[in-house]
Formats: sequence, C-alpha cells, structure tokens
Amino acid sequence: MFRRSASYRRIAAHLKRGGLIAYPTESCYGLGCDPRNRTAVQRLLKLKQRPQHKGLILIAASYRQVARYLQPLSPAEQQQLHEAGAQVITCLMPARHSAPCWLRGAHDTLAVRITAHRQATQLCQKVNSALVSTSANRSGQRPAKTYAQCQRSFGRKVWVLPGRVGKRKQPSTIRMWADDKIIRK
Repeated sequence: MFRRSASYRRIAAHLKRGGLIAYPTESCYGLGCDPRNRTAVQRLLKLKQRPQHKGLILIAASYRQVARYLQPLSPAEQQQLHEAGAQVITCLMPARHSAPCWLRGAHDTLAVRITAHRQATQLCQKVNSALVSTSANRSGQRPAKTYAQCQRSFGRKVWVLPGRVGKRKQPSTIRMWADDKIIRK
C-alpha cells in the first residue's frame, strides 16, 4: 500500500479532520472514516445515500481498537472474534451504552470485523484506529472493486488509497455474536 510512514501520517491527519477514504478490503473497496467523528460519519452516510438507522461496520487490526465500543470480552472471546475476521465474518456484538448511535444505528449491537486483509490491517495499525467500513458505492449500486472505479464514483470527495482488493467475491458474512445466527451470507 504505502511504504513511507509520512503517507500514513497524512492519512491519519485527514481522518482526524473528518476526511473520508476509500481503501481495499477482502471483497471490494471500503468507504471509511474515523468512527469517533460524527460529522465524518454523517458525510459518509449522505455520500453513500445510506440511512443512519441501519448502522455501520467497523474494521480493526485488533480487538483493542474496537474495545471502547463493545461490552468487554474475555481473552477467549477476543480470540474467537479474531478467528471470525480471518474467515471474513463480521460479528454483531453487544455494544456499550456509550457506543455512538451514528455507528450502531437503531440497534444495541455493533458490527465489527477484525480484518485479515493485509492492507486494511496495515492501514488500521498505522493510523492507530478502527475504521468505518462500508462498501464503496452509493446505495443500490455495485461496490467499487478498483482504484479507478472509486475515483470515478467519488472524485475529490474521498481520498482513494491504492491497493488490491482480496479474492473474495461476496461481502463479509454477518453473524450474531450471541447465537451465531447468520444475518447475511
């Protein structure tokens, strides 16, 4: 993705200022921002034409990056969450009461994936944060799979990061944490 730490510092600063980014994930480009920045999340939802009540997915490089949003997990449960991410499973986890409604939507859960995609993991590590991760498309359209498609779709509204999308054809499976019920296959 990027070789120099200066590039990651610029991305982190852009996110902190409320900027939006598009970046490669397991099956498509993701559209993201700093999950702590309500204004950025609202801009992302408006750009995507997605209602807030649906909620959003957070990706992270580790449990530590999402712990502030979730009910506490035991070390064994943290390992289970990590393993689910390696299988490209997003888990609907019990959210803390303090988890922002702009992330949860109308739910008491939060969708979380500890990503195994090398570039997305590196991005989360280098900017030292979980990221909002929704497919890079407007609602009802196909997700972008390439840098060029993102550029055409979003222009200057989004910083598009170069990289390779993973080989997965479908978006992540979404599973309820409490009972393993599959919500999206």
